[in-house]
Amino acid sequence: MQIFSILDLCPVAEGQTAADALANTADLARHAEGWGYRRYWLAEHHNMPGIASAATAVVIGHVAAATKTIRVGAGGIMLPNHAPLVVAEQFGTLATLFPGRIDLGLGRAPGTDMATARALRRHMEAGEEFPQDVVELLGYLSDESVAARVRAFPGTGTKVPVWILGSSLFGAQLAAYLGLPYAFASHFAPALLAEALATYRATFRPSVWLDAPHAMMGVGLCAAETDAEAEFLRSSQILAFARLRSGRPGKLPRPSDDLSEVAPQAMAEVGHALSCSAVGSPATVRRQMAALLDTFKPDEVMLTGMIHDHAARLRSFRIGAEIMAGLAEPARAA
Repeated sequence: MQIFSILDLCPVAEGQTAADALANTADLARHAEGWGYRRYWLAEHHNMPGIASAATAVVIGHVAAATKTIRVGAGGIMLPNHAPLVVAEQFGTLATLFPGRIDLGLGRAPGTDMATARALRRHMEAGEEFPQDVVELLGYLSDESVAARVRAFPGTGTKVPVWILGSSLFGAQLAAYLGLPYAFASHFAPALLAEALATYRATFRPSVWLDAPHAMMGVGLCAAETDAEAEFLRSSQILAFARLRSGRPGKLPRPSDDLSEVAPQAMAEVGHALSCSAVGSPATVRRQMAALLDTFKPDEVMLTGMIHDHAARLRSFRIGAEIMAGLAEPARAA
Protein backbone atom coordinates (compact mmCIF):
# COMPACT_ATOMS: atom_id res chain seq x y z
CA MET A 1 0.00 0.00 0.00
CA GLN A 2 1.21 3.50 -0.84
CA ILE A 3 1.60 5.49 2.37
CA PHE A 4 0.70 9.18 2.11
CA SER A 5 1.24 11.98 4.60
CA ILE A 6 1.12 15.79 4.98
CA LEU A 7 3.86 18.36 5.42
CA ASP A 8 2.38 21.56 6.86
CA LEU A 9 4.37 24.80 7.04
CA CYS A 10 1.59 26.32 9.16
CA PRO A 11 1.07 29.18 6.68
CA VAL A 12 -0.03 32.59 7.94
CA ALA A 13 -2.28 33.95 5.21
CA GLU A 14 -2.69 37.63 4.37
CA GLY A 15 -5.47 39.03 6.55
CA GLN A 16 -4.86 36.44 9.27
CA THR A 17 -2.66 36.00 12.34
CA ALA A 18 -0.32 33.32 13.63
CA ALA A 19 -3.12 32.26 15.99
CA ASP A 20 -5.37 31.67 12.96
CA ALA A 21 -2.63 29.64 11.29
CA LEU A 22 -2.11 27.43 14.34
CA ALA A 23 -5.86 26.84 14.66
CA ASN A 24 -6.05 25.95 10.96
CA THR A 25 -3.15 23.52 11.37
CA ALA A 26 -4.91 21.65 14.18
CA ASP A 27 -8.12 21.56 12.13
CA LEU A 28 -6.36 20.20 9.05
CA ALA A 29 -4.62 17.56 11.16
CA ARG A 30 -7.93 16.36 12.58
CA HIS A 31 -9.36 16.04 9.09
CA ALA A 32 -6.20 14.36 7.78
CA GLU A 33 -6.46 11.74 10.49
CA GLY A 34 -9.94 10.84 9.28
CA TRP A 35 -8.91 10.85 5.63
CA GLY A 36 -6.21 8.20 6.07
CA TYR A 37 -3.01 10.22 6.15
CA ARG A 38 -0.23 8.38 7.99
CA ARG A 39 1.86 11.30 9.24
CA TYR A 40 1.48 15.02 9.86
CA TRP A 41 4.81 16.80 9.84
CA LEU A 42 5.74 20.41 10.68
CA ALA A 43 8.88 22.23 9.52
CA GLU A 44 11.31 24.59 11.23
CA HIS A 45 11.70 28.00 9.58
CA HIS A 46 12.75 31.26 11.20
CA ASN A 47 12.28 34.97 10.55
CA MET A 48 9.43 34.29 8.11
CA PRO A 49 6.17 36.15 8.81
CA GLY A 50 4.21 33.68 6.68
CA ILE A 51 5.18 30.56 8.65
CA ALA A 52 4.04 29.89 12.23
CA SER A 53 5.96 26.67 12.94
CA ALA A 54 9.29 28.18 14.09
CA ALA A 55 8.93 26.54 17.53
CA THR A 56 8.43 23.21 15.79
CA ALA A 57 8.40 20.92 18.83
CA VAL A 58 5.75 23.12 20.47
CA VAL A 59 3.53 23.00 17.38
CA ILE A 60 3.97 19.23 17.15
CA GLY A 61 2.63 18.97 20.69
CA HIS A 62 -0.28 21.24 19.70
CA VAL A 63 -1.17 18.97 16.77
CA ALA A 64 -0.65 15.73 18.67
CA ALA A 65 -2.97 16.96 21.43
CA ALA A 66 -5.64 17.82 18.84
CA THR A 67 -5.54 14.34 17.24
CA LYS A 68 -5.66 10.75 18.42
CA THR A 69 -3.94 8.31 16.08
CA ILE A 70 -2.03 10.07 13.28
CA ARG A 71 1.75 10.19 13.64
CA VAL A 72 3.02 13.73 14.20
CA GLY A 73 6.56 14.86 13.65
CA ALA A 74 9.18 17.21 12.29
CA GLY A 75 9.94 17.55 8.64
CA GLY A 76 12.16 18.78 9.96
CA ILE A 77 14.22 20.02 12.83
CA MET A 78 17.28 21.88 11.52
CA LEU A 79 19.82 20.19 13.74
CA PRO A 80 22.67 22.73 13.36
CA ASN A 81 20.43 25.23 15.16
CA HIS A 82 20.21 23.08 18.29
CA ALA A 83 22.25 21.01 20.70
CA PRO A 84 21.45 17.31 20.10
CA LEU A 85 20.72 16.85 23.80
CA VAL A 86 18.02 19.54 23.72
CA VAL A 87 16.36 17.95 20.68
CA ALA A 88 16.47 14.55 22.39
CA GLU A 89 14.81 16.02 25.49
CA GLN A 90 12.12 17.78 23.45
CA PHE A 91 11.23 14.75 21.35
CA GLY A 92 11.66 12.37 24.26
CA THR A 93 9.08 14.47 26.08
CA LEU A 94 6.75 14.41 23.08
CA ALA A 95 7.15 10.63 22.77
CA THR A 96 6.38 10.28 26.48
CA LEU A 97 3.23 12.38 26.14
CA PHE A 98 2.13 10.74 22.87
CA PRO A 99 3.62 7.21 22.82
CA GLY A 100 4.13 5.62 19.41
CA ARG A 101 3.08 8.73 17.49
CA ILE A 102 6.16 10.97 17.21
CA ASP A 103 8.63 11.21 14.29
CA LEU A 104 11.84 13.24 14.10
CA GLY A 105 13.12 14.36 10.72
CA LEU A 106 16.51 16.08 10.71
CA GLY A 107 17.97 18.58 8.26
CA ARG A 108 21.34 20.30 8.12
CA ALA A 109 20.31 23.67 6.67
CA PRO A 110 19.56 26.59 9.02
CA GLY A 111 16.03 27.03 7.65
CA THR A 112 16.48 30.77 7.35
CA ASP A 113 18.78 33.56 6.16
CA MET A 114 22.35 33.88 7.37
CA ALA A 115 21.69 36.84 9.67
CA THR A 116 18.99 34.87 11.48
CA ALA A 117 21.22 31.79 11.52
CA ARG A 118 23.80 33.80 13.40
CA ALA A 119 21.12 34.80 15.91
CA LEU A 120 20.20 31.12 16.37
CA ARG A 121 23.65 29.67 17.05
CA ARG A 122 27.20 30.61 17.96
CA HIS A 123 29.14 28.63 15.35
CA MET A 124 28.29 28.98 11.66
CA GLU A 125 30.22 25.77 10.93
CA ALA A 126 27.66 23.64 12.78
CA GLY A 127 26.36 22.15 9.52
CA GLU A 128 29.73 20.47 9.01
CA GLU A 129 29.17 18.57 12.27
CA PHE A 130 25.78 17.28 11.17
CA PRO A 131 26.74 13.56 10.88
CA GLN A 132 28.30 13.54 14.34
CA ASP A 133 25.33 15.42 15.78
CA VAL A 134 22.91 12.87 14.29
CA VAL A 135 24.88 10.00 15.83
CA GLU A 136 24.95 11.80 19.18
CA LEU A 137 21.19 12.37 19.04
CA LEU A 138 20.52 8.73 18.16
CA GLY A 139 22.54 7.75 21.19
CA TYR A 140 20.44 9.91 23.51
CA LEU A 141 17.23 8.28 22.22
CA SER A 142 18.49 4.69 22.40
CA ASP A 143 18.81 2.19 25.22
CA GLU A 144 22.60 2.49 24.91
CA SER A 145 22.54 5.86 26.66
CA VAL A 146 21.75 4.18 30.00
CA ALA A 147 25.46 3.90 30.81
CA ALA A 148 26.36 7.35 29.47
CA ARG A 149 27.39 10.20 31.71
CA VAL A 150 25.01 12.61 29.91
CA ARG A 151 21.48 11.37 29.27
CA ALA A 152 18.22 12.82 28.02
CA PHE A 153 15.37 12.83 30.53
CA PRO A 154 12.86 12.16 29.00
CA GLY A 155 14.45 10.70 25.89
CA THR A 156 16.58 7.72 26.88
CA GLY A 157 15.07 4.54 25.50
CA THR A 158 12.18 6.26 23.70
CA LYS A 159 13.68 5.25 20.33
CA VAL A 160 11.86 8.03 18.48
CA PRO A 161 12.08 7.19 14.75
CA VAL A 162 14.68 9.47 13.17
CA TRP A 163 14.62 10.41 9.47
CA ILE A 164 17.30 12.14 7.45
CA LEU A 165 15.96 14.92 5.24
CA GLY A 166 17.73 16.32 2.23
CA SER A 167 17.69 17.81 -1.25
CA SER A 168 21.16 16.63 -2.31
CA LEU A 169 23.25 13.47 -2.34
CA PHE A 170 24.75 14.23 1.08
CA GLY A 171 21.58 13.35 2.98
CA ALA A 172 21.02 10.25 0.87
CA GLN A 173 24.54 9.00 1.59
CA LEU A 174 24.27 9.73 5.31
CA ALA A 175 20.86 8.07 5.66
CA ALA A 176 22.15 5.00 3.83
CA TYR A 177 25.32 4.82 5.92
CA LEU A 178 23.42 5.11 9.23
CA GLY A 179 20.59 2.83 8.12
CA LEU A 180 17.85 5.44 8.59
CA PRO A 181 14.75 6.32 6.56
CA TYR A 182 15.25 9.12 4.06
CA ALA A 183 12.95 11.94 2.93
CA PHE A 184 13.79 13.99 -0.17
CA ALA A 185 12.55 17.59 -0.43
CA SER A 186 11.43 17.25 -4.04
CA HIS A 187 8.44 19.51 -3.40
CA PHE A 188 10.77 22.53 -3.70
CA ALA A 189 14.15 21.13 -4.90
CA PRO A 190 13.54 18.22 -7.30
CA ALA A 191 16.72 18.36 -9.39
CA LEU A 192 18.59 15.49 -7.74
CA LEU A 193 15.60 13.36 -6.71
CA ALA A 194 16.25 10.38 -8.98
CA GLU A 195 19.99 10.30 -8.28
CA ALA A 196 19.52 10.69 -4.52
CA LEU A 197 16.98 7.87 -4.31
CA ALA A 198 19.21 5.59 -6.40
CA THR A 199 22.21 6.39 -4.20
CA TYR A 200 20.27 5.79 -1.02
CA ARG A 201 18.84 2.47 -2.17
CA ALA A 202 22.12 1.19 -3.60
CA THR A 203 24.30 2.01 -0.59
CA PHE A 204 21.87 1.39 2.30
CA ARG A 205 23.28 -0.55 5.25
CA PRO A 206 20.79 -2.33 7.55
CA SER A 207 20.83 -1.06 11.13
CA VAL A 208 19.10 -1.48 14.46
CA TRP A 209 16.76 1.25 13.26
CA LEU A 210 15.81 -0.12 9.84
CA ASP A 211 16.26 -3.41 7.97
CA ALA A 212 15.81 -2.12 4.41
CA PRO A 213 15.84 1.28 2.67
CA HIS A 214 12.70 3.37 3.11
CA ALA A 215 12.40 6.50 0.98
CA MET A 216 9.87 9.31 1.00
CA MET A 217 9.43 11.97 -1.67
CA GLY A 218 7.75 15.34 -1.25
CA VAL A 219 5.05 16.30 -3.75
CA GLY A 220 3.25 19.62 -4.02
CA LEU A 221 -0.53 19.36 -4.14
CA CYS A 222 -3.20 21.80 -5.22
CA ALA A 223 -6.45 20.05 -6.10
CA ALA A 224 -9.80 21.65 -6.88
CA GLU A 225 -12.93 20.96 -8.86
CA THR A 226 -11.37 22.23 -12.10
CA ASP A 227 -7.88 22.73 -13.51
CA ALA A 228 -8.51 26.48 -13.75
CA GLU A 229 -9.54 26.80 -10.12
CA ALA A 230 -6.52 24.81 -8.96
CA GLU A 231 -4.13 26.97 -10.99
CA PHE A 232 -5.75 30.09 -9.53
CA LEU A 233 -5.45 28.81 -5.95
CA ARG A 234 -1.82 27.83 -6.55
CA SER A 235 -0.92 31.39 -7.50
CA SER A 236 -0.64 32.14 -3.76
CA GLN A 237 2.23 29.68 -3.39
CA ILE A 238 3.91 30.85 -6.58
CA LEU A 239 3.86 34.46 -5.39
CA ALA A 240 5.04 33.52 -1.90
CA PHE A 241 7.91 31.42 -3.26
CA ALA A 242 8.99 34.08 -5.74
CA ARG A 243 8.99 36.76 -3.04
CA LEU A 244 10.99 34.50 -0.72
CA ARG A 245 13.56 33.84 -3.44
CA SER A 246 13.92 37.59 -4.00
CA GLY A 247 14.47 38.27 -0.30
CA ARG A 248 10.96 39.54 0.44
CA PRO A 249 9.30 36.87 2.60
CA GLY A 250 5.82 37.72 3.78
CA LYS A 251 2.45 36.27 4.62
CA LEU A 252 0.84 33.87 2.14
CA PRO A 253 -0.67 36.13 -0.56
CA ARG A 254 -4.24 35.98 -1.72
CA PRO A 255 -4.59 34.16 -5.06
CA SER A 256 -4.43 36.31 -8.15
CA ASP A 257 -4.70 36.03 -11.92
CA ASP A 258 -2.02 38.70 -12.20
CA LEU A 259 1.48 37.32 -11.64
CA SER A 260 3.22 40.10 -13.54
CA GLU A 261 5.30 41.07 -10.49
CA VAL A 262 7.33 37.88 -11.07
CA ALA A 263 9.87 38.39 -13.84
CA PRO A 264 9.94 35.72 -16.58
CA GLN A 265 13.31 34.32 -15.49
CA ALA A 266 12.20 34.18 -11.86
CA MET A 267 8.95 32.50 -12.92
CA ALA A 268 10.93 29.86 -14.80
CA GLU A 269 13.05 29.22 -11.70
CA VAL A 270 9.96 28.96 -9.49
CA GLY A 271 8.32 26.66 -12.00
CA HIS A 272 11.30 24.32 -11.91
CA ALA A 273 11.53 24.39 -8.12
CA LEU A 274 7.84 23.51 -7.76
CA SER A 275 7.69 21.11 -10.71
CA CYS A 276 7.33 17.97 -8.58
CA SER A 277 3.66 18.68 -8.03
CA ALA A 278 0.16 17.56 -8.87
CA VAL A 279 -2.09 20.51 -9.70
CA GLY A 280 -5.57 20.48 -11.14
CA SER A 281 -8.91 18.71 -11.09
CA PRO A 282 -9.18 15.24 -9.50
CA ALA A 283 -8.62 13.61 -12.89
CA THR A 284 -5.58 15.76 -13.62
CA VAL A 285 -4.06 15.26 -10.17
CA ARG A 286 -4.62 11.50 -10.41
CA ARG A 287 -2.79 11.35 -13.73
CA GLN A 288 0.11 13.49 -12.54
CA MET A 289 0.46 11.62 -9.26
CA ALA A 290 0.38 8.24 -10.96
CA ALA A 291 3.19 9.35 -13.27
CA LEU A 292 5.34 10.50 -10.33
CA LEU A 293 4.80 7.25 -8.45
CA ASP A 294 5.59 5.18 -11.53
CA THR A 295 8.80 7.13 -12.18
CA PHE A 296 10.29 7.30 -8.68
CA LYS A 297 8.56 4.43 -6.83
CA PRO A 298 8.72 5.99 -3.35
CA ASP A 299 7.85 4.01 -0.23
CA GLU A 300 5.93 7.04 1.02
CA VAL A 301 4.63 10.30 -0.40
CA MET A 302 4.54 13.52 1.61
CA LEU A 303 1.97 15.94 0.19
CA THR A 304 2.21 19.66 0.85
CA GLY A 305 0.39 22.72 -0.42
CA MET A 306 0.00 26.38 0.48
CA ILE A 307 -3.53 27.62 -0.23
CA HIS A 308 -4.80 30.94 1.12
CA ASP A 309 -8.38 29.88 1.88
CA HIS A 310 -8.57 27.26 4.63
CA ALA A 311 -11.71 25.60 3.25
CA ALA A 312 -10.07 25.28 -0.17
CA ARG A 313 -6.97 23.82 1.46
CA LEU A 314 -9.04 21.24 3.29
CA ARG A 315 -10.76 20.31 0.04
CA SER A 316 -7.41 19.95 -1.74
CA PHE A 317 -6.06 17.52 0.86
CA ARG A 318 -9.34 15.60 0.92
CA ILE A 319 -9.16 15.15 -2.84
CA GLY A 320 -5.51 14.19 -2.49
CA ALA A 321 -6.34 11.51 0.06
CA GLU A 322 -9.08 10.06 -2.14
CA ILE A 323 -6.70 9.91 -5.09
CA MET A 324 -3.84 8.38 -3.13
CA ALA A 325 -6.16 5.73 -1.67
CA GLY A 326 -7.39 4.93 -5.15
CA LEU A 327 -3.88 4.69 -6.57
CA ALA A 328 -2.97 2.31 -3.76
CA GLU A 329 -5.72 -0.17 -4.59
CA PRO A 330 -3.80 -2.06 -7.32
CA ALA A 331 -0.86 -2.50 -4.97
CA ARG A 332 -3.15 -3.90 -2.29
CA ALA A 333 -4.72 -6.30 -4.79
CA ALA A 334 -1.28 -7.55 -5.83
